[in-house]
Amino acid sequence: MYTITDLKPGRAITIDGEPYLVITSQFGRKSQSKANMQCKLKNLQPGAVVAKNFQGSEKIEEADVGFRKVQYLYGDDTTATFMDLQSYDQFPLPKDALEEQMGYLTEGQEVDALLCGEKPIGIKLPSTVVMTVVETIPGVKGDTATGGSKPAKMDTGLSVNVPLFVNQGDKVKVSTETGTYMERA
Repeated sequence: MYTITDLKPGRAITIDGEPYLVITSQFGRKSQSKANMQCKLKNLQPGAVVAKNFQGSEKIEEADVGFRKVQYLYGDDTTATFMDLQSYDQFPLPKDALEEQMGYLTEGQEVDALLCGEKPIGIKLPSTVVMTVVETIPGVKGDTATGGSKPAKMDTGLSVNVPLFVNQGDKVKVSTETGTYMERA
């Protein structure tokens, strides 16, 4: 059983017999009232996203899901294909079920597949990924680490604000939780 403080992004919980994945969570407390946790949850079977508030003393049941290491192979218009690194079986996942996670996936990248029973239903990204800048405004002599930011297009098509000194071709570390630049890789 989880308490509300255990509801972190990436955790799987059960509500009314349905498995959900915590996408975002924000702790809150108003003056004299009880603590609460505002969460954005994704239903792991149909894939619908819902918002739910949990109160301070509420107990939340852990979902019966597992993780397995997989490798992202390729994607087309509607699906992303992965390979199980234990059995070498390939399986597709619909791109609409992966939502904004697709922007962080590069071919050959290892991630954790979320399993409900033995069926893959989603993925869990690492907290940071290394990406290559393919398009940005060129840096100018005198640009500093604290002097602002500019948009940069990554090799996956994701747009990230980077410091002025980052140039095309540089490898950067990006947070998958916030979508922000962390550091040069």
